[in-house]
Amino acid sequence: MAVNTSAESPLPVGEVSRLIGSWIDRLGAVWVEGQITQLSRRPGAGVVFLTLRDPSYDISVAVTCYRQVFDAVADVVSEGARVIVHAKPEWYAPRGQLSLRAVEIRPVGVGELLARLERLKKSLAAEGLFAPERKKPLPFLPQLIGLVCGRASAAERDVLENARHRWPAVRFEVRNVPVQGVHAVPQVVQAVKELDALDEVDVIIVARGGGSVEDLLPFSDEQLVRAVAACRTPVVSAIGHEPDNPLLDHVADLRASTPTDAAKRVVPDVGEELQRVQALRDRARRCARALVEREERGLAHALARPCMEDPHRMVDERAEQIAALADRSRRTLRHLLDRADSELAHTHARVLALSPAATLRRGYAVLQRADGNVVRSPEDVAAGETLRARVAEGEFTVRADNQGS
Repeated sequence: MAVNTSAESPLPVGEVSRLIGSWIDRLGAVWVEGQITQLSRRPGAGVVFLTLRDPSYDISVAVTCYRQVFDAVADVVSEGARVIVHAKPEWYAPRGQLSLRAVEIRPVGVGELLARLERLKKSLAAEGLFAPERKKPLPFLPQLIGLVCGRASAAERDVLENARHRWPAVRFEVRNVPVQGVHAVPQVVQAVKELDALDEVDVIIVARGGGSVEDLLPFSDEQLVRAVAACRTPVVSAIGHEPDNPLLDHVADLRASTPTDAAKRVVPDVGEELQRVQALRDRARRCARALVEREERGLAHALARPCMEDPHRMVDERAEQIAALADRSRRTLRHLLDRADSELAHTHARVLALSPAATLRRGYAVLQRADGNVVRSPEDVAAGETLRARVAEGEFTVRADNQGS
């Protein structure tokens, strides 16, 4: 289709359409899978018109086929069915419309769908999207709950009524979306992302009633599973009933068996919480009473002790001991002083007996030279030298007559 054009030499619309058609005609046939959203079988018409849509994305393409091609599967194929189509792209030049001309249509059976889901489940599990350590805990008392469900559905009614019955003050941010069909996946994914972006939303519940395997396929879509895995807000899966098990149950932070069960597990019961608070109050009251009673018994036991009944008794007993010790110390000190006095008197008598004065009183005298030195030998005195003689009652001078031996 590479052609030379300009504002001065443009191509006519018909020529552009023809070129596009010639390029598309060169394309080969392809196998396409999708879900039938529109089906037109006009009586007497030899061509059947239908629209094939990708259930995971908002994309569809028109398909045409001869009546005999569709009649081969007319008994098992209707609007909403998943099919595999072998078709060749065609370009309808007058309207500038692309379509697929189907030469074979095969319905996708339940067994094949389940096998695909099992393969997808193993692949996502290998990535760790279902790992228990990724599960986020639910808040004890959510202030605002995000709810994704069908409009005016039984699932919505069950969640709202049961949650408000358990905790009347709970608030909801509801997103009503298709919960089956070709529009379900993109709108559920968008609703989950919108609620996850709201900071005030504490938990998200995705709810739907039970249904067939085909009805619950949107909740096993890979795009939805990855969107829930990326949420920062805890997500609760409440899809179908107990036997139903879409892939959303594995990636969600909590799986509830039913929408009613989701309300009960997300919102606490105000009556039960009041009973729990009352039980805790009673327990605290009993503990406080037991503590006070134990302390009272301990205080009574302490007051019953002799030292508490007669506080001065211990002081009196200690006073007697102190008086006895004081008397003992006085006696001991007096004895020591008496003995010391006796020893001192004896020593004093000995000192007096041995003193020079006592010797002088017995008639002895001490001779001293003029320089004060005591005469101890006759050789120490020169003839005619004056000496001083000390006696008991005084002193006097004497003169050495001659030196004797």
